[in-house]
Amino acid sequence: MTEDYNQRKHGVLPVDDKGYYGSDHRFGGAYVPEELKKNLDELAEAYYAAIADPAFIGEYRSLLRNYVGRPSPLYHAARLSELYGCDIYLKREDLNHTGAHKINNALGLALLAVRMGKKRVIAETGAGQHGVAAATVCALMGLECTIYMGAVDVARQKPNVERMKMLGANVVSVEQGGATLQDAVDAALAEWTRHREDTFYLIGSAVGPHPFPEMVTTFQSVISEELKSQVPFLTPKTSPDYVIACVGGGSNASGAFYHFLDDKEVTLVGVEAAGHGIASGEHAATMTTGEETVLHGSRTLSIKDEEGNVKPPYSVSAGLDYPGVGPLMASLASSGRMRVLAATDDQALEAAFMLARTEGIIPAVESAHALAALAMIDFKPDDVVVVNLSGRGDKDMLTFMNYAARK
Repeated sequence: MTEDYNQRKHGVLPVDDKGYYGSDHRFGGAYVPEELKKNLDELAEAYYAAIADPAFIGEYRSLLRNYVGRPSPLYHAARLSELYGCDIYLKREDLNHTGAHKINNALGLALLAVRMGKKRVIAETGAGQHGVAAATVCALMGLECTIYMGAVDVARQKPNVERMKMLGANVVSVEQGGATLQDAVDAALAEWTRHREDTFYLIGSAVGPHPFPEMVTTFQSVISEELKSQVPFLTPKTSPDYVIACVGGGSNASGAFYHFLDDKEVTLVGVEAAGHGIASGEHAATMTTGEETVLHGSRTLSIKDEEGNVKPPYSVSAGLDYPGVGPLMASLASSGRMRVLAATDDQALEAAFMLARTEGIIPAVESAHALAALAMIDFKPDDVVVVNLSGRGDKDMLTFMNYAARK
C-alpha cells in the first residue's frame, strides 16, 4: 500500500494534490464551505501519513486477511463462460465478511478515525452494504456509529437496516428529496459540517470532496492488486482482456480498475443503471447522459433536468440510485479510458437469475448490472473476462421475488 501511494504520486492514479483527475484536471477538487476546508486538509494530512506508515498498513492488511477473509477468490464460471463464448471469471467480493466490497474501505477509514482520535463516526448508505460495513467496523473498534439512509431505501433494504441496528448503529431515515442515496449523502455531509471537530465521516463511495475519492480508491485497490497475481496464476495471460464493474458512485469499479489504469491492453467497462430505459428519463445513467457540474463537493458528471438542476435518479438498485458519479469515473469515461454501458432494471434482474441458475450464485442487484454487460459485448473465444461481483444478493430477495412474480 505504501508502494501504491508512491506510484499514485507518479501517475498510476491520475490525481493531483488538489484532487483533480486526468491530464486535463477537469474533474474532482473540493468545492466546500470555507469552514470545512480546514477539516479536509486535516483529513488529507492524516490519511497521507497513515498510508505511509508500515504499522498502519500492517494492521489494515492483517484485518483484511483475518477478519474480512481476503484474498477473495477469482472463480472461473465455466457454465457462464460456455454461454458467452469466452473465459469468464468472477472476483468474489460477495464472499467478504458483510457480503460486499464495502468492508475494504470501511476498515481503512475506521482505522484512520481511530488514529485521528475520533470517537464518533457517521456514514451514508443506499443499498445498505456500506451501512452494514460501517456498523461492523465501528462495533469492532468501539466507535459510536450513525448511518444516514434514504427512507425509500430503508423500506426496500429492511434486512440490512436490521443488521445495522443489531451491530449497534443508529439508523437515521432521511425523508428529504427523493429519500434515496443522494439525500443520504446530503444529510451526512450536513451533519459532518455541524460536528466536524469530533466526528469522522466514513464515506462509502469514491465521491465527495478531495481527499474522499482518493481514500476510497486506495482502500478498494486491494481488489485489482489481488487480480494482478490471480489472473496469471489461473489463466495463460498476464492480465485480463476485460474488467467489468457496476458503477454508482464508483467504489467497487475504482478498486477493480486501479492497477490496470496504465495497461491499455485491458478494456475497462463500467456499467451504470439504465432503470426503465434511457429514453424514459427514469434512470441513473450519469456517464451516458450526464453533464458537468459540482455535486457533493467535487466537479463531476450528473444527470440534470430541463432547468439544469440535478435530477433525482431512478434504479431498481439502491446502490446505483445516485445522480452523479465519482471524479475518477467521470475522468475515465470522458477520456475514453473506460467503456461505459448501461443496463436496464430488467436486464440486470435477468442477469441475476442467469447467474443463480448457471453457477449457483445469487448476486446483489448492483453486481447484476455488471453481469448484464456480458450480453452486450462481442468477446473472442480466448478473451479472459473478469466481472467484479461486488456483493451478494441476500438483501435483494424481495426485489427478485417481485420480478419473478411478474414473469
